[in-house]
Amino acid sequence: MDQQAAAKFIDEMWMDSIVPELVEYIRIPNKSPHFDPDWESNGYMEDAVQQIFAWCRAQPIPDMTAEIVRLPGRTPLIFMEIPASEGDGEDTILLYGHLDKQPEMTGWADGLGPWQPVIREDKLYGRGGADDGYAAYGSLAAIMAVQRQQLPHARCVVLIEACEESGSYDLPAYIEHLSDRIGQPSLVVCLDSGAGNYDQLWLTVSLRGMAAGTLRVDVTREGVHSGSASGMVPSSFRILRQLLSRLEDEATGRVLPEYLQAEIPEQRLEQTRAMCEALGDSLWREMPLLDGVQPMAEDNLNRQLNRTWRPALSYTGVDGMPPLGSAGNVLRPHTALKLSMRLPPTLDGEAATVAMQRSLEADPPSGARVRFEPDQSASGWNAPAVAPWLHESLERASLALYGQSVMYMGEGGTIPFMAMLGDAYPGAQFMITGVLGPKSNAHGPNEFLHIPYARRLTACVARVIADHRARDAG
Repeated sequence: MDQQAAAKFIDEMWMDSIVPELVEYIRIPNKSPHFDPDWESNGYMEDAVQQIFAWCRAQPIPDMTAEIVRLPGRTPLIFMEIPASEGDGEDTILLYGHLDKQPEMTGWADGLGPWQPVIREDKLYGRGGADDGYAAYGSLAAIMAVQRQQLPHARCVVLIEACEESGSYDLPAYIEHLSDRIGQPSLVVCLDSGAGNYDQLWLTVSLRGMAAGTLRVDVTREGVHSGSASGMVPSSFRILRQLLSRLEDEATGRVLPEYLQAEIPEQRLEQTRAMCEALGDSLWREMPLLDGVQPMAEDNLNRQLNRTWRPALSYTGVDGMPPLGSAGNVLRPHTALKLSMRLPPTLDGEAATVAMQRSLEADPPSGARVRFEPDQSASGWNAPAVAPWLHESLERASLALYGQSVMYMGEGGTIPFMAMLGDAYPGAQFMITGVLGPKSNAHGPNEFLHIPYARRLTACVARVIADHRARDAG
């Protein structure tokens, strides 16, 4: 591949066509079904599907077929197939992304908003551009760059789902429904992950799982004057604190149960050490910590392992507490917390969720009514060893486009699709990558897509597609 020519073509395509499309895509509040139960009647999901589908179908890719696949009661899925440039076409590359979005979140800077696309200093701000609206556009642009140089490539299948931010619970039905048409991929490209910096190519080699749900403690049938009840009636909040101590050490944040732990493979330790050496304190200095707030753990290696291979508990919502301005002197009847437990990549998400529920509901303190209602569970993913041809391709692409070597990293988030594919296609190689680098803040306020990085990443994908076909001959 003429890497400079491919990069020039992709840069022009991004600036002339993809960025304007993403600007319009960001305007659409197509929240994932978990956050918009009325997604079908609201129509925003359909708007996003139709916009992306129209652009994809209009691209000059010979013999490409594209359709919107719909199963009853499920979010739609865009399915595209590009035949192999030569040969029988049995060898398949599967390229994956999603188009659903996280909810708005508060705290956006002045002039920015979730559905308000703004370009500042080569960054496109707004919800969903980086996570993961660009994936469909980037996938086809990479394939077109290969075809433009008349290089051979394998059959390509592109899947764009609309349920990823809800745990991809619709996806298994589509994978089964389309199994004959997908075939047996030998390479999976996923553009829904992150980057440690914007200076080199990053490959994700592990993802954490998740066990989420609502823990609720009830103590009375109604609120009672705190002067009359406190000291006699147990506090639902205090009982909740006791229960949480079954899960984590409140002094350090360390998760306690053995059933939530897993051994860290030596190769992942080595890769994490290399990452920490390359990034130094930027690993945590990119976080929006207030002045004086210190990161967890005693060194960067343990901080990164905490983020990628160890369980960690977050509290993402609360119920049963009135706003401060409406808080009277009342002992409240219940307190509820939304728990999000990130799991080591090799744990079974469903089994961990069941074990966590049993642990929290057993022997309720003071005889209170305790319920843990599971919400989402997902297994993590640990990549197979990277094949020599793929490492060489990634290295050459990263050096040519960024001037630095490829780096391997674990990610703290969850992409349920990867665990599904790892089970379904055990012989496949995986290029899991993405544009969510420092301060890009997916799911939070001020989410942005780093446009120059995304352009170069697209050119890296093109290189891998070309090298994939040449791997046996090479």
